[in-house]
Amino acid sequence: MAESTATAAAAEIVVVQRPRRADAARNFDALLAAAREAFAEHGADASLEDIARRAGVGIGTLYRNFPTRRHLFESVYAEEVNALAKVAVDLAAEPPWPALTTWLRRFVEYTVTKKAIRDALNGESDIFLACRESLYEAGGPLLLRAQQAGEVREDMSFDDLVRMISGITSIAFPEEGQRDRVLTIALDGVRARR
Repeated sequence: MAESTATAAAAEIVVVQRPRRADAARNFDALLAAAREAFAEHGADASLEDIARRAGVGIGTLYRNFPTRRHLFESVYAEEVNALAKVAVDLAAEPPWPALTTWLRRFVEYTVTKKAIRDALNGESDIFLACRESLYEAGGPLLLRAQQAGEVREDMSFDDLVRMISGITSIAFPEEGQRDRVLTIALDGVRARR
């Protein structure tokens, strides 16, 4: 799978901002990782001071790299999408059904961070639209390959699949492991009947 222009656009958001000096790049990466954790735990209102503290840097370093909260949201979101695209590339040689389900389970992890960031970014932002296109270009071929192998029902589109998974991940589950059980049940409905 070659890197698409949409994936390149999403990657550019992070690459353009990422410092070249090794110590500054480490700080940048630590801030992104800390922000991803904080947004997953506390939503879009996560404290920037807490993010800096988690990254082991001062608040000034955070603001040097991400002048506004929106810059931080966009960078975390783009990095998450880039990671999902890379997972799809890495899975391209795996058998079709395991490749698709492995990618979808990683997609579920991504949606935890995505929800907080998407609400903050507004679903119509250029960044959101470029990242959405990247996701579809990364995951779509995995579904198509599984359909061509007879592993997945042919009457569904990648958009159907994403919406189903997004619906599952958008609700709270009262017990540990329930989301994974529900996802497994839903994926069973995706399998082709022989």
